[in-house]
Amino acid sequence: MSWFNLLKAEIKALFTNPVVVLTVFGGVFFYSFLYPLPYSQQTPREQTLTVVNLDKSQASYQLERMVDATPQVKVVQRNATIEEAKQAFLDKHVSGILVIPEHFYKDLMLGKSTTLAYAGDASYFLVYGTLVEGLAQAGGTLAAKTKVARLVVDGEPLTLAAKHYSPTGQNLKPTFNARMGYVDYVVPAVFVLILQQTMLIASGMMVGTQKHGIGYWSHISSFKLIALRSVVLIPIYYLLSMYYFGASFSLHGVNTLAHASELLTLLLPFLLSSCFIGIWLGSITPRRELVTLVVLLSSMPLIFSAGFIWPVEAIPQPIVWASKLFPSTPAIQGFLALNQMSAEWRQIASQWTLLWGQAVAWFLLAWWQLNKAQRHASAPK
Repeated sequence: MSWFNLLKAEIKALFTNPVVVLTVFGGVFFYSFLYPLPYSQQTPREQTLTVVNLDKSQASYQLERMVDATPQVKVVQRNATIEEAKQAFLDKHVSGILVIPEHFYKDLMLGKSTTLAYAGDASYFLVYGTLVEGLAQAGGTLAAKTKVARLVVDGEPLTLAAKHYSPTGQNLKPTFNARMGYVDYVVPAVFVLILQQTMLIASGMMVGTQKHGIGYWSHISSFKLIALRSVVLIPIYYLLSMYYFGASFSLHGVNTLAHASELLTLLLPFLLSSCFIGIWLGSITPRRELVTLVVLLSSMPLIFSAGFIWPVEAIPQPIVWASKLFPSTPAIQGFLALNQMSAEWRQIASQWTLLWGQAVAWFLLAWWQLNKAQRHASAPK
């Protein structure tokens, strides 16, 4: 068969395989809306809180109102004792507890240090962080107001007291995640993994479907079959990648700082490696559905070892080395640096080089395994 006829046969094999079509197109488009949906509000707000006011002074009630006025926290009940508040927290009626100690107002007036007690479930780090942020803002604002009032009483003009209540000032400017949101933090990296995993499933399922039958794939060399599959799948995934890095990122307000040429250049070895791994995986699994199972089981280890959720320096070195065998790790690091951090190409050169090394290694492994599978299929029974 000519290359043109082989190409038509390969395209037909792809689009007549409903599982592959659903994975490639349905999976990519479905996840582009599904995955960011729970984080569309970016950060939690109006977390429920109970207050135990042991002071019952005017200043303590003012602090309660200030806490309730913050966007992060909503006071939904008050308890007379800490035990009652603890039980309400354990019963999931509230997300946090604020305890205002006795002599709170007295200590403020005497200029003594007073301690506000916060409590929350730190296993939900976004909820806990939101609670602490809101309570800390309210407490800091009240402390600043008290300090300014004391300076005014001591004879300092109000305008100067408002500037001198603290020895230092803060001007916080978040870098790379200006909205301080979860979507900007996790979606760009997870989308790269989705591209890899759906590519693995597609190329692996095609091999798994064809190795138990006879067709054009039985009469051509392993090299030609791998080249043919790459020529068909990679342009499709280039289009899907441009949808992710373009329309989808714009829809969710994610940074797109890289030049299109840089993204397209980095995509090539990433997609090649992913395609070759899928071909190898389809060749070694006895049943085609096992490809999907293996890919799904590998997703969580790959995303947590990629170095953006947990610092690479804090990950055991054997896990770091193992993660570098797969294209998602250098690709995530490279795409985040280019598109979210506006890095220069030389700064991601090591990731690009590693991706090409992976592409060569996985191609050789896929070619060897496919050759082995073809010889086994053609051997007399």
